[in-house]
Amino acid sequence: MAVEYSPYDVQLNVDPYPLYARLREEAPVYHNADLDIWVLSRHADVDAALRDPAGYSSSNGPVLDDAIWGPDAHKMMSFSAMDAPDHTRTRALVSSVFNPRRVAAMEPHIREIVRTHLEAALERESFDFIADVAATVPMDVISELIGVPADDRAEARRLINLAFHRPPGARDMTPENAQAMGELAGLFVRWVAERRSTPAEDLLTTLAQAEVDGSPLTDPEIISLLGLLVTAGYETSLRLLGNAWYWAWRNPEQLARAFDGGISEWIEETLRYDAPVQYVLRTLTEERTIHGVRVPAGARVLLLIASANRDSEVFADAESYDLDRANTHRAISFGGGPHFCIGAPLARLEGRIVLDELASLISGYQIDAERSIRVYTTNIRGFASLPTTLKLR
Repeated sequence: MAVEYSPYDVQLNVDPYPLYARLREEAPVYHNADLDIWVLSRHADVDAALRDPAGYSSSNGPVLDDAIWGPDAHKMMSFSAMDAPDHTRTRALVSSVFNPRRVAAMEPHIREIVRTHLEAALERESFDFIADVAATVPMDVISELIGVPADDRAEARRLINLAFHRPPGARDMTPENAQAMGELAGLFVRWVAERRSTPAEDLLTTLAQAEVDGSPLTDPEIISLLGLLVTAGYETSLRLLGNAWYWAWRNPEQLARAFDGGISEWIEETLRYDAPVQYVLRTLTEERTIHGVRVPAGARVLLLIASANRDSEVFADAESYDLDRANTHRAISFGGGPHFCIGAPLARLEGRIVLDELASLISGYQIDAERSIRVYTTNIRGFASLPTTLKLR
């Protein structure tokens, strides 16, 4: 039976990796005629495409949703839906905030945030790892970087969850998604207005005062940029933490390795093994022949990052979750080229601190797998709930 792939297949939400393996082996250039997408699944092909922005354009956006994809994608996705020079100029407005050196200097403060949330969770011993830790820490951290008022953070987190969650089988934004995005944009407008009248030492103030080519940023430009930073900074770290928590529990020998000084390895192998972002979309600017298959100019090309990270041509025993793996640096979970994820250093730091703090306080934990809930989106993989019981030291 010929291999068939659709990012909307609800069965992929359970375990997409056997199908990814078949794509790599049987159809490394796969065409879904109904969706009119071309899919690359091998590491070499995905990595090369990510590093070729001239051939694989981001101008129509990185996701498949019809409500977002197209020449106006930048109005919602900001610089993630731009090519140079617009991408370069817009990304530069915020790049200093996410500079690795500046992010590293935040470690003491992030540990304070983490300990505050862990203290409440540890008092109960049984809690939801997602709701009580993995979701709250990233939101507080990105909120402080940007300047989100403390009183608005819980509401912003609720709206982001509503904006991204899709009912199984949904092929586009639902009315509930659109309403949540609208309400979130309303929060952004208020925050920017407050910073214009009362400047502070935060990114909101920087954006409210920023100029590009001598002209101030418009409110819609600031809103799309804030939307990208808040949602990406929150979603990526949240799903990375949940996936790390789940897979170490499923592999007890690897959990022991993690608790024995392998926290960084825990993060890196999780990023390779079960990447939070499963794919990104690009638009081919010229006809290409790949593995003997002609792909036309203008094609929508889906780059399966999560499949590339399981490619046995790059990673030995790729289907195993192994914290002693030596080459996790070749994983492309945060993309590559000019669109390499600007928040990667922050996501890694948050993950390391959360897991390090927990490892210092507990000897193990149990997850209630039957009550765990996966989040459903077309390109984000992770959990909405992970009921957990801790074993304290």
